[in-house]
Amino acid sequence: MFDLVIRNAQLVDGTGEPSRPADLAVKDGKIAKIAPKISESADRTIDADGQALAPGFVDCHTHYDAQLFWDPTLSPSSYHGVTTVLAGNCGFSIAPLSKEAAPYLLRMLARVEGMPEASLKVGVPWDWESFGDYLGGIERRKVGLNMGFMCGHSALRRVVMGERAVGEKATPEELEAMKRLLSKSLAEGAMGFSSTISDTHNDGEGQPVPSRHASREELVALARVCRDHPGTILELLPGVERFGEYEMGLMTEMSLAAERKLNWNAILASQGNDDYVSHQVSSADYARKAGADVVGLAMVSSPTVRINLYSGFFFDSFNGWADLFKLPIPQRIEALKDHERRRQLDRSAVEGVRDSMRRFCEWAGYKIVDSRNRALIGLTVGEVAAREGKTPIDAMMDIAVADELRTVFEIARSADSEDVWKRRAALWRDNRTVVGASDAGAHLDMLDAFAFSTQLLAAARDHGLMSLEEAVSLLTRAPADLMGLKDRGLLKEGWRADLVMFDPSSIACGPTSVRHDLPGDEMRLSADAVGVGHVIVNGTPIVENGRHTGALPGRVLRSGADTQTRPLH
Repeated sequence: MFDLVIRNAQLVDGTGEPSRPADLAVKDGKIAKIAPKISESADRTIDADGQALAPGFVDCHTHYDAQLFWDPTLSPSSYHGVTTVLAGNCGFSIAPLSKEAAPYLLRMLARVEGMPEASLKVGVPWDWESFGDYLGGIERRKVGLNMGFMCGHSALRRVVMGERAVGEKATPEELEAMKRLLSKSLAEGAMGFSSTISDTHNDGEGQPVPSRHASREELVALARVCRDHPGTILELLPGVERFGEYEMGLMTEMSLAAERKLNWNAILASQGNDDYVSHQVSSADYARKAGADVVGLAMVSSPTVRINLYSGFFFDSFNGWADLFKLPIPQRIEALKDHERRRQLDRSAVEGVRDSMRRFCEWAGYKIVDSRNRALIGLTVGEVAAREGKTPIDAMMDIAVADELRTVFEIARSADSEDVWKRRAALWRDNRTVVGASDAGAHLDMLDAFAFSTQLLAAARDHGLMSLEEAVSLLTRAPADLMGLKDRGLLKEGWRADLVMFDPSSIACGPTSVRHDLPGDEMRLSADAVGVGHVIVNGTPIVENGRHTGALPGRVLRSGADTQTRPLH
């Protein structure tokens, strides 16, 4: 007898091959049988009624490291058909840990990854030290999805170097200590090494995060540690600037040192950025000429972008704005009351803006989506400025100051043309990229890229971009291969029963909304999935018709045990 049989499904197996009618049986968490008809009995039967049955979607770039403690369902990813996630990216893991490092890492995550500080204090125990302790604690608590975790550079640096991690180069002794700690973490199950050199990443005091103070030699030496641990990978955020010789050379050297794939975050095709996209993606060609393997994570669509002057994230990347966010909130408010300071900020941002960021300096287009003054919600800064006879920068700052900087602004975005969607589809299927970059679990009040899976399937259908089979393969087989996952990413007998059943004609992402359901009564952006009937993890249904079952059958994935080393290229 089987544990579960799904009958009358349209099997989309993740290979990209044509779908076919089939039944599928599950036993002991694995796919036991796939056949046109399965007559054997089961403890439970689900009638798919012709819906698509696919492998669970794989998200290779999340930041669920903290959220799992207060939300083991890992919503909203679980509702959008995701069954496996990789966290600890960009160097921002919370293991390894020390009592001295914990308060710093907490504040860093609050600033750089948009996780409310109150939620991190209330919802996370911060009671482990080694990577193994962290993973073991998660296993004891249980989670709803399969989870792997990268070992982050900033955590390594802070644990080993203490306060010197910010502002100082590592001594030879400190570098050796970091290498030993990374090796130990990988042996205990970390999936690889992650880091960032991006100038958008600053800590709780407004200083560059620890990894940004590392030398090239340090980054390469730590990457090389992965070579001795099977099933590991590399991840780096090189920045949003157009890559130069340094960025391309660094990624190539890290991949060669580790003899592992390196993925970088992230790229999005949008109106007028053809040359930028082509150049960034050519980093793979640069690496391959040297025998390395570098791939970019391609975003699916332009996310909702909401920012505020309280956290300062994103604003602090504008030319001349970083020092503002080193000030405590009361002093920052006073600084922003000064009209001459406003003029300086306006000029420096506009004069120093990169082409890829130009629309983010168009203050008049900012939409007010949350404010104490409810009458302003829904208006643009430009509309308020015109009504009150102010410049856009003055109108924006006056609103923010009145809200003690808690005003939430949404960045204006234009409708995507059919040509843009075609360019995105070409980027998704390019062998120099993998679909990902969801950032789920981070930037909770800022981004809604967490719904990439349902968004891609809806876009593929609505814009005629590709077949359902190809779209599913991009969400399953491709990211599973990048992570080196064993027995996941395809529907095959003997493989793990991570499954998603959905209606291809209606699957989509619902509207983005604000939910106040975080510890400390903090808020986040969320969105429901449309057309997803069942999500099954290791043979156990976790979502049925939009409702979570309460089951937490996810597994903590460990490098070597649950992954294997993929050959370069």
